[in-house]
Amino acid sequence: QVQLVESGGGLVQPGGSLRLSCAASGSIFSINAMGWYRQTPGKQRELVAAITSGGSTNYADSVKGRFTISRDNAENTVFLQMNSLKPEDTAVYYCNADAITYYSGVYYSSDYWGQGTQVTVSS
Repeated sequence: QVQLVESGGGLVQPGGSLRLSCAASGSIFSINAMGWYRQTPGKQRELVAAITSGGSTNYADSVKGRFTISRDNAENTVFLQMNSLKPEDTAVYYCNADAITYYSGVYYSSDYWGQGTQVTVSS
C-alpha cells in the first residue's frame, strides 16, 4: 500500500501564492507519474498538473503560466507552486500517484490518492 499525505493548502487573497506538497510512503518500488487534481462541489475532479519520473510535465490550460509542478524522486514527493491565484482556483486539491509496489515477490501497479487539501482564494 501507498499513503499520500498532502500539505500546504489554506486561505489566500487573489494574486497570492501557495505551495502544496505531497509525500508518498509505503511499500513503494517506483512511482511513474505524480499529479495534482482539484474538485469543487458538483463538478468532476479535474487534472491540474502532472509530472513523470523523467520530469515531463502537463498542465491544464487554466493554470499554464501560473502553476509549476515539480518532484523529488529520491523523497517520493511532488510539489505544486501556485502563483497569481484566482478565486476560480478555489477547490479541494488532491495528490495522485501511479505507483508500483512490491510484496511477497509480486509487483503491483495502482493509482493512489491523497485525502485532499482545501485551497481557498478570496479577499
